[in-house]
Order: sequence, then C-alpha cells, then structure tokens
Amino acid sequence: MSKTIVVKIGTSSLTRLETGNLALSTIASLVETLTNLRQQGNRVILVSSGAVGVGCGRLCLTERPRNINIKQAIAAVGQGRLIRVYDDLFSNLGQPIAQILLTRRDLMDRNSYVNANNTFNALFELGVIPIVNENDTVATDELKFGDNDTLSALVASLVEADWLFLLTDVDKLYSADPRIVPSAVPIDLVNSDEFAQLEINVSEGGSGWGTGGMITKLRAAKIASSAGVTTVITNGKTPYNISKIIAGEAIGTKFTAQPKTENARKRWIANGLVSTGRIHLDDGAVNALCKQGKSLLAAGITTIEGNFSVSDAVDLINSQGEIIGKGIVNYSYDDLDLVKGQKSANISQILGYQTPETVIHRDNLVIFDN
Repeated sequence: MSKTIVVKIGTSSLTRLETGNLALSTIASLVETLTNLRQQGNRVILVSSGAVGVGCGRLCLTERPRNINIKQAIAAVGQGRLIRVYDDLFSNLGQPIAQILLTRRDLMDRNSYVNANNTFNALFELGVIPIVNENDTVATDELKFGDNDTLSALVASLVEADWLFLLTDVDKLYSADPRIVPSAVPIDLVNSDEFAQLEINVSEGGSGWGTGGMITKLRAAKIASSAGVTTVITNGKTPYNISKIIAGEAIGTKFTAQPKTENARKRWIANGLVSTGRIHLDDGAVNALCKQGKSLLAAGITTIEGNFSVSDAVDLINSQGEIIGKGIVNYSYDDLDLVKGQKSANISQILGYQTPETVIHRDNLVIFDN
C-alpha cells in the first residue's frame, strides 16, 4: 500500500563535522533510498537542512556566523549548491525533483497553507520528489523556526503523512547524550500517552554546523505524532534503514501516532498556527470544551496572557497549568481582559459595541488528547 513519507536530514548528517564539506556518500545513499521508495509507489518528501553549512564551506568559513544577515546571505550561497548536488544525484537515477522554500508565514496563512498542500499533491501526481527547506534568505525568524525538525513535522501534518523520519547523528533517542553520559539508556518506543512522562536530559545545541539538537526533534515528534504521523529518530549516516523500518524492523526510536483528525482546518489550527497568547480556564469551561464540545465563552476565563489580536491563535490552559487546546480568538487581548469572567449578555454593554457571543467558536477550536 502506498505511503506518504517525509524524511528530514540535518546538517550534521549531510556534512563532515571536521570541515563542513558535503558527505557525498551519505547523500548518495539517501538519494538512492528515496528514489527506491518513490519507485515503489510511495509519495516522498525530503526536508533538507544544510544551506548555511554548505555556504560556509563554499566561502571557506571555518565556523558558522552568528549575525543573522550574514547567515542569510550565506544560506543564499549554499542553497544553490545544495540543490544542484541533489539534482545531479537524483537525475542519475532518473528521478525528477522540485525545490520548495517555505517560511512559517506560508503555513500560518490559511490560503497559503491550502495552496502549499495542493502543490505537494500535484508534484506527487507528476512523480516528483519535493525537496523542502526554510526560505532562509527572507525569514527573519529563521533561527527560531528554522531548525527544520519543526518544519518537517509541519510539512508531515500538512500532507497527512504516514511516516516522518528525523535523520540525525545518533542512532536513536537516549535518556541523555551518550557522547557525554556513557550510562545513557536507549529508548526504542514512545507511545503517545507516554510523551508527557518522557524524562530525558537533552541539550539545546546540535553539532557545530547545525542549528538543531535532540530537543528540537522531540518537539517535532510531538507535533507530528499528534497529527497522526508515525515518527522515527534514526541515524542519518545509514539512510537505507528507512526502508527496513517501514518494513517493520526495530531501528531507531519510534513515536507512535495518535488517530488522525479528518478536519483539515483543525489540523491547520493545531499545527500551522503559532500561539501568541494563553487563556486560562476554570474547570467548568474545561468540561464544556472537552466533554461537551462547546465553544469558549468569556464567563469561563480566569486570566489571560500575551499580546494577541482578533483572529490570532491562543493556547487554552486548565487549572493545572496544562495546555488542553488551541483556537482562533474573536477578541483582542485588551477587550478580553475587560470581559473575562463576564456573562455573554453583559459584554456588549461593557465594551460599548456589539461583539461576538463566543470568545472562540468550536469550529475554530482544537482540543488536544492529553
């Protein structure tokens, strides 16, 4: 049966740590693996880091710069070189590719989100493997979003993928960095209900040439698995293991998928939008949302945080401080701060103009499985 497979490879796997030069043997093995998967009838997307690392190598820089403008300029140098290498290798196997550069804004805007999905589906129909990267040269928040682990998870959610593979420089997830803590315990399987209890010691930093680290992969795994995508962390130096894992071999760390939602708009709200605030709810409101499927009213709101406007996304927090959902809000922070805890019938009088009855309508609301 045909599967939709997203594979993310990081800079640490694409390049040699000592020099930053491309690890061509690894890339060739990856290209062969993805081409074989495509020829078997699967829909395949590659999310590739490496533009900045390749740009550094092309410009003979010995370390990754910290200045964002320089970094974006270097990404422009490296992106052309990187896609040329991919095109040469894939062309040798007769496999067409396409380059797609995305920013977080492309996934936050509903029309752009839908258009991106349509483009991916059209490329699948044409037998093309899309190669995705952050549009580093224009994304001003590139380094906060641009770990590409998060990008790959959002792309996997967008296309309703069956699998997401996060290829990195270790063979699986450990209880701590095995390069630093020799006694670290390997973790083979994480069920969806075990994610919140997962206790590991990870650092923010990745390799000297990359921007990610294990913590970004855990965030990505959580996004993807909550969107119904089975996620695997495994070693990028052995990309041929992807086919073995799909066939059932226990390689790497597998995160089981939660049931997929059929509502595309709610997938977009849950995974495409960035929350700009937090709304804290009393127990009655939580029960109305989670058990009764109702919209959020002002009466159930205790406190609010952030600087949000009308139509922004906000997180919903229960009395234990847990995020229980996300939604698109009908009020700005300033207005909601005036009417929180009030009955709907009193709101228009307090604000002095006619207002929506609901703070978040149930059609614009996603409740998470905790």
